[in-house]
Amino acid sequence: MLRLASASLAGTAIEFYDFFVYGTAAALVLGPLFFPSFSPLAATLAAFGTFGVGFLARPLGSAVFGHIGDRHGRRPVLLGSLLLTGLATVAVGCVPSYASIGVAAPILLVVLRFLQGFGLGGEWGGAVLLTAEHAPERRRGLWSSFPQMGPAVGFLLANGLMLTLSGTLTDGQFAAWGWRVPFWAAGLLALAGLWLRRSVEETPQFRALAETGRRADAPLAEVVRDHWRLLLLTGGALAVGYAVFYAVTTWSLAYATEHLGVHRTVMLACIMAAVALKGLATPAVAVLGDRYGRRPLCLAGCAACVLWMFPFVALLRTADPLLMTLGLLGALLGMVTMFAVVGAYLPELYAPRIRCTGAAVGYNLGGVLGGALTPIAATALADGSGPPWAVAVYLTAIATVSLTCFALLPETNPVVVRQRTGAVAESEAGAAEAAAPV
Repeated sequence: MLRLASASLAGTAIEFYDFFVYGTAAALVLGPLFFPSFSPLAATLAAFGTFGVGFLARPLGSAVFGHIGDRHGRRPVLLGSLLLTGLATVAVGCVPSYASIGVAAPILLVVLRFLQGFGLGGEWGGAVLLTAEHAPERRRGLWSSFPQMGPAVGFLLANGLMLTLSGTLTDGQFAAWGWRVPFWAAGLLALAGLWLRRSVEETPQFRALAETGRRADAPLAEVVRDHWRLLLLTGGALAVGYAVFYAVTTWSLAYATEHLGVHRTVMLACIMAAVALKGLATPAVAVLGDRYGRRPLCLAGCAACVLWMFPFVALLRTADPLLMTLGLLGALLGMVTMFAVVGAYLPELYAPRIRCTGAAVGYNLGGVLGGALTPIAATALADGSGPPWAVAVYLTAIATVSLTCFALLPETNPVVVRQRTGAVAESEAGAAEAAAPV
């Protein structure tokens, strides 16, 4: 399990590195380089618009790779998605600026960002099922949390490199070529990930499906036809996690550097400290999910996000590094209380024959609802000299919607479900015995 979980974590970290390095570049340099005729605000919005394209591509990627995973196995998904995302990320670092090739530059940027999102859309489902379908049920949440640590590791890799370059290069050097280096580094990371995953075994549940001939012929059609309500609920439930994460890691970076005068190196350091602590908290929260159930933690995380969004904005507004880090960390701890357990929760909601498609599409639908628009909406709402309370309202509203969706979903932890079922059965038997005639 440790070897499988480590391979899953490594690949997920590399793919999220590819995805996050673009978000950081969009917040810092892509606007002026690829949209120079726009005003500073419009250029930032346009850069975040290309950022959002990756989220729109993720459900499409999850549908295609989910079909492969449900028809041909989880292993091909792990290799194909990693290769596609890595190649697209390296290519982003090679795109000339608007000054060199004109309008072709932002067009190429959008196409490559789409391919990044397409590949990442397939990665999560394959990586999570690799651990979830191998893990013993009493520790399924713990082992399935390894891929959920991948975003934190990928973010730290991407922004650690960005932070190093930002701190050692002049502004002119960083804008000219420094921002491209993390994209080129993605090629080496992708090769390392492919090497780690080369010997990964197929999951026992898929092998059983293949041997009995019970694989779904059209997994996406079956999910949409028979489980559309579950798909919408999971997408809505996960929206807040994406919204909070990208408000913290992408919007706050642009807002602090452009509106508050915080140096990008300082702000990147604050964000990285909060993300590192969030990553460390992930397995501990997952263990609680194995003991007490997935749904209670998801409800608690949503409630924390509802209560913390206004303090988050207020602390960010101070421009004090310690207070900003506190605000960022509080938001991410609320988010990770949910996302630490969804690696086990989503696969348990879907039958094995459609699990790769259902879990991946539901997860990435949440990305469209919560992640694609959040940097754009927050940047537009924060325009002006006053505190960006409208951003807090926006995030609180999304958290409330997600809380409602989680409330409508069932508990899936098999250990907790059996305990509750047994308690109900004992209670009913006791009542029947008391009512029986003497």
